[in-house]
Amino acid sequence: MPIIVNLDVMMAKRKISLNELSGKIEITPANLSILKTGKAKAIRFSTLEAICKELNCQPGDILEYQGDNEETTK
Repeated sequence: MPIIVNLDVMMAKRKISLNELSGKIEITPANLSILKTGKAKAIRFSTLEAICKELNCQPGDILEYQGDNEETTK
């Protein structure tokens, strides 16, 4: 899949756990985990905004486009 989710990287940089972040942005840990593992098919802009606000980052820090010919970094 050409869209890579780097939420786990940003969470590690900010030293915040999945449960802590889910509580702060009011999303269930299960749904945040689906997003974090890259298994989500969509993300609401309001959720992306809340994540970026809490982690003090930009959407591009979390979502990355990677063409079909490029190797994945994970």
